Amino acid sequence: MQKHLEALTARGVWILAISVDPAEISRQHAEKQGYTYTFLSDEKAEVIRRYDLLHEHGGPTGDIARPAEFLIDSTGTIRWSNLAKDYRVRLQAEEILKVLDQLERTPPNPSS
Repeated sequence: MQKHLEALTARGVWILAISVDPAEISRQHAEKQGYTYTFLSDEKAEVIRRYDLLHEHGGPTGDIARPAEFLIDSTGTIRWSNLAKDYRVRLQAEEILKVLDQLERTPPNPSS
């Protein structure tokens, strides 16, 4: 995502990562990897559970969040989501750009 951050933000995408890790651990991870987008800490996994992303005991030290991507419009409607089955497999930013192209051609359905 970092590599395509400029292209994503130019399309109105705001990248936000949420982790069960404490804020300091997330900050260190982002710094080490060179990520400049926002990381949030959800140590109690409240938001992570709401999106059904908790992988209990999935990490070496406990629970982790499953990788997922959501495109949420300005009304708060989830227009698209990708829920990873395997935490080691990450969606590439190019794929999100393709999804954005498709969504721009398909207006939201107000009845759904």
